Amino acid sequence: MTEVFDAVDVIRAKRDRQSLSAGQIHWVVDAYTRGVVADEQMSALAMAILLNGMDRDEISRWTAAMIASGERMDFSRLSRPTSDKHSTGGVGDKITLPLAPLVAACGVAVPQLSGRGLGHTGGTLDKLESVPGWCASLSNEEMMRQLEEVGAVICAAGDGLAPADKRLYALRDVTGTVEAIPLIASSIMSKKIAEGTGALVLDVKVGSGAFMKDTESARELARTMVGLGQDAGLTTVALLTNMQTPLGLTAGNALEVRESVEVLAGGGPPDVVELTVTLAREMLAAAGRDDVDPADALRDGRAMDVWRAMIRAQGGDPDADLPVTSRRAYSRLSAGARPT
Repeated sequence: MTEVFDAVDVIRAKRDRQSLSAGQIHWVVDAYTRGVVADEQMSALAMAILLNGMDRDEISRWTAAMIASGERMDFSRLSRPTSDKHSTGGVGDKITLPLAPLVAACGVAVPQLSGRGLGHTGGTLDKLESVPGWCASLSNEEMMRQLEEVGAVICAAGDGLAPADKRLYALRDVTGTVEAIPLIASSIMSKKIAEGTGALVLDVKVGSGAFMKDTESARELARTMVGLGQDAGLTTVALLTNMQTPLGLTAGNALEVRESVEVLAGGGPPDVVELTVTLAREMLAAAGRDDVDPADALRDGRAMDVWRAMIRAQGGDPDADLPVTSRRAYSRLSAGARPT
């Protein structure tokens, strides 16, 4: 039988910079998921965590409690290995869109469970919903079938996958606690571990356009997440990438989809292409396929073929016109310059 604690006592303990016990953590996460702990109480606890932090054991226990709140997926019956990527987000970060079909075109399945906007930047699902007809919600069976037939899927996490995180994710966005490293790390890793991918590459953004403004904080987050992955037996690699300036030349949901398609067509901004190929190589290597060069799949059109198949499989029309705003602002840029 699970020991019952008092939410106010748990809040006070973290407010007073004490380490939370395994029992306290598992109880509060479970109770919040069930609605026993109120949003205002979890908000107070999240703020205490932001201000006072958590040690390695606490973060590991918090992550385990988030995973235990729901189901775990298993991709072991797929005919190819799996590898996934997660970015901490930044202005113009549309890399998942060209990356998933690119890696799939190289023989590794990509079960990309993505999210919506958190903080200042639109999420991958928000961007893809610019494509007419595209659907973010798939059942586990539909996801498995698409991975086998197409090789890549980008969709929302099902309600059964780390439901505690789904509630806490939304709460952090409206309580000023997005930047709490223990909560970022446990949120990302609980979903990825529960997802069941065989390998994971983390793109940790650092700079003025990211949640992590300085290299020291970004390294702390990267090390925390890699440690959580390794503890769970998940091959995990983290890269720190620059977010001092926006990625590519566009920011905005439909605009970023259009720019991603340009990359898949063999063009696109050099920085977006470079990061996409770099992350693809890491994902392939982590899945044991470092004998394949993803740059070839961009050049010969294989990645574009997978993109079109992936969009169609989720009800979208890859040939449809994307939405255009009724108002446009233009600026003069010298040749080779980038917007800032």
